[in-house]
Amino acid sequence: MSSRSGESPRSIAFLASRAPQAQEALAALTARYGQCAPEAASVIVALGGDGFMLDTLHGTQKLGLPVYGMNCGTIGFLMNAYGEPDLMARLDAAEEELINPLRMKAFTLNGGEVEKLAINEVSLLRAGPQAAKLRILVDGRERMPELVCDGAILCTPAGSTAYNYSAHGPILPIGSDVLALTAVAAFRPRRWRGALLPKTATVRFEVLEGEKRPVMADADGRSVRDVLAVEIRSEPDVQHRILFDPGHGLEERLISEQFT
Repeated sequence: MSSRSGESPRSIAFLASRAPQAQEALAALTARYGQCAPEAASVIVALGGDGFMLDTLHGTQKLGLPVYGMNCGTIGFLMNAYGEPDLMARLDAAEEELINPLRMKAFTLNGGEVEKLAINEVSLLRAGPQAAKLRILVDGRERMPELVCDGAILCTPAGSTAYNYSAHGPILPIGSDVLALTAVAAFRPRRWRGALLPKTATVRFEVLEGEKRPVMADADGRSVRDVLAVEIRSEPDVQHRILFDPGHGLEERLISEQFT
């Protein structure tokens, strides 16, 4: 594992979710290996589940540090197995995956604009009893004049096994230069399941009848309500560094997921 110049690869910042299991792990690991502030660390170890891992990646993005997750939650696709012994050796042997997030710009009915980054996916979801009506444009060209659905998802390869997969979207290999656009409970066109788009594409969703059929936009669990339109593109200028034990990286997990 590489570290920043002049820093020890053994300067670890442990961060943990509020879950009791994660807090117990935090106490055990800091007692054994010590604790370092994230700003002075060469690596961050995140203790929790995938949700906490995403929060950690977003919260420490500007530090440019690799993040090694240890599963202390129920879902751990982005995490390594928890274990107290030999952590230093595991960190030294860890393999690094680089991931670009999506940048979402949401335009709301009251005239506001909100920007957020999403490592897994950006989803548009109906926020009322009626189905959403969405117009879809790709690179400025209308591709679908009206999609009636419960929602739509645009995901990265890293996020393709999350909400996208639950909505019957495709699993994307890590490193592939594509994004998956998946419908959630499509009513019209009834059989439309989505599309694969180049990573360089800019996708725009326009909400039709927004006041009657309210829609919310969600970027990795951070929501914006009453959206009028949402523009999404991959952000090449931002990279997240995720560490995995050898043989257990995202590529292997994506393959394994398809055979379970």
